[in-house]
Amino acid sequence: MVHRARLTIAALLAFSPLTQAASGIDLIANETPIHTAKNAEAAAKIPANFSFVQPGTLTVAVAVLGSAPPFGLFARDNKTVIGSEADIARLVADGLGLKLKLVPSSWEDWPLGVTSGKYDAAIYNITVTKERKTKFDFATYRQDTLGFYVKTGSKITAINAAADIAGKRIIVGSGTNQEAILLAWDKENQAKGLAPFQPLYVTDDAAATLALQSGRADATFGPNVTGAYKAKLSGNTRLVGVVPGGWPKTANIAVTLKKGNGLVDAVQASLNSAIANGSYLQVLDRWGESVEKIEHSTINPPGLGD
Repeated sequence: MVHRARLTIAALLAFSPLTQAASGIDLIANETPIHTAKNAEAAAKIPANFSFVQPGTLTVAVAVLGSAPPFGLFARDNKTVIGSEADIARLVADGLGLKLKLVPSSWEDWPLGVTSGKYDAAIYNITVTKERKTKFDFATYRQDTLGFYVKTGSKITAINAAADIAGKRIIVGSGTNQEAILLAWDKENQAKGLAPFQPLYVTDDAAATLALQSGRADATFGPNVTGAYKAKLSGNTRLVGVVPGGWPKTANIAVTLKKGNGLVDAVQASLNSAIANGSYLQVLDRWGESVEKIEHSTINPPGLGD
């Protein structure tokens, strides 16, 4: 599966002129790292007795394999990790005066990896939730919006509320906040006698694309920035609805750290330094994510389920 994922990204980059024209995102230019200055105040917030996975280095779990741009992908050398999450991780590490080690991992791996000390942090498009706050600390870096996408030519024109998913087959990630929203909507629908929806769980982005384009799925529901990126890239899908990630409330995407280890204050300060000096918005702009920008990072804000 690793090899297949890398070939997919290599093929995407091979057509980078088309990619740039279609989406306004220059993948080749985005291989050049964006750095920020060390912030002494942020670095001073690192606990004196904190033990990093590797001394002097911030080890971060990121989404690459089975993922999709703009969050994570391999550069043209098929080994260097690029993407918006890698860029955010670099800003955090730079602000703290640390080196950066990015570790491509699966969605199922990051929770145990963070709690066990395998990773210092996870930057994986993770939404703050009430349940997750019992095990993790969070420093926010982006708003969370979710999008429903259908294949171009679909008769579905809008999915904005619970009734709109009745009887539909929808691709959604297992254990995600978007799955929680669909399950809540489905419960509401079935109480009203409406047809249940069918969740479809796939192994990677390529499988999701195949299921949607072949007609085995009616729609996908996931991070809006990913859906928008793919829609602009290929023209094969279109947006039919947007939902706040913390439906019915707003939600936030955050750097995720082990609960109570003291590192979250330093990470928040580093993020706020990057926001203040402009490097943060520079990262979001080049990946098409500025629509989800925040004015400042917060620690453990209200999340999904609060």
